[in-house]
Amino acid sequence: MSMPLPDLSSLRDACTGLARDAAREIMRIYAGDLGERTKADKSPVTDADHAAEAIIVAGLRKLTPDLAVVAEEEMSAGHVPELKGRPFWLVDPLDGTKEFIKRNGEFTVNIALIQDGRPTLGLVLAPVPDTLWRGADGLGADKSENGGAFAAIAVRTPPAAGLTACASRSTAIYSDLDIWFRNNGLTVAERVQAGSSLKFCLIAEGKADIYPRFGPTNEWDTAAGQGVLEAAGGEVVTTDERPLVYGKPRFGNPHFIARSKAAR
Repeated sequence: MSMPLPDLSSLRDACTGLARDAAREIMRIYAGDLGERTKADKSPVTDADHAAEAIIVAGLRKLTPDLAVVAEEEMSAGHVPELKGRPFWLVDPLDGTKEFIKRNGEFTVNIALIQDGRPTLGLVLAPVPDTLWRGADGLGADKSENGGAFAAIAVRTPPAAGLTACASRSTAIYSDLDIWFRNNGLTVAERVQAGSSLKFCLIAEGKADIYPRFGPTNEWDTAAGQGVLEAAGGEVVTTDERPLVYGKPRFGNPHFIARSKAAR
């Protein structure tokens, strides 16, 4: 018999602890030998990716034994769970591995709960400098710095001068972005570069307005950030204005736009 799913508030609190446990292990490795190597798909991986994933996956399986966990490194090893139409977890234990290797601090721990194709709970933790963003259906979005109390966050209405646009530090092609902004009648006043899922969180807390992504991503790269952003009043849509959904074949994403709803 399936166990009932705990309420989102309880799951959010439990995942907060798992994310912080994973971040402590990541920072322990960050201080020494990273154990860097290359996966079969030519992308980098480190000891921290595997250690953080082990902590989170074990915790989620104990918390919700009936739910599948889709985690980046397990997927890379060929462990693809059957979803069977049920809620499931998406985990990227160290999003921004390239930034981690560069030691620039722009990497995150990501945990999301997917229900009916949507991230109803998302947590993004940046170990440097210890900032945790959370979002959940019906609970809003909040943020904690340096382990302190959580404070509510929300998207902003863009200023009259124009949008602040986020772009990936490692993959942005500005000519493509400029053409898209021009074709959609959008004025960009400022650009912000950031690694990993931090871009979703900047929009969620009102420090930026829009993040178009015209390159390949996987579901575990975006789910937690989308969960935070949507709970803060934003949205993530495909280029044909459909919601970005989860549980797709091979867990790949199409191009998408993350934004404040006022930045349309």
